[in-house]
Amino acid sequence: MGPAMAEAVQGFALPGVFTDADYQLNIEDAAQMAGFGRVLFVDASVDADAPFTFSEVRAGADIAFTSHSVSPESVLAICEDHFGRAPRAFVLAIRGYAFDFAEGITPRAQKNFEQALAFVQSLIRGWKEGKHG
Repeated sequence: MGPAMAEAVQGFALPGVFTDADYQLNIEDAAQMAGFGRVLFVDASVDADAPFTFSEVRAGADIAFTSHSVSPESVLAICEDHFGRAPRAFVLAIRGYAFDFAEGITPRAQKNFEQALAFVQSLIRGWKEGKHG
């Protein structure tokens, strides 16, 4: 659901709002993120409460990664270690139900996505007005 959210937010055409739809975080993402004040990571989750959970994340004490992915906490730690700063960062985990490629998005997950999108619209508006941290 992360790429769908990025596409929807990009469609708002808001000045100063940048979207990226990587399917996995990489250590290279730290260079780009270090230049932002706030970052929102969005992904589907089988464990999140419906319709979604929203939480702030901070740089991890350890930088851990595999050849395929890096956690948001590790990317933030790389930002701090290599660029001297990290943005405030948040994770939006949208509750999903079926994760097989052939399944597509279920009606329940679509409702969760729509509620998350409305939340993100409000969140960005608040950030632009100096609210919500």
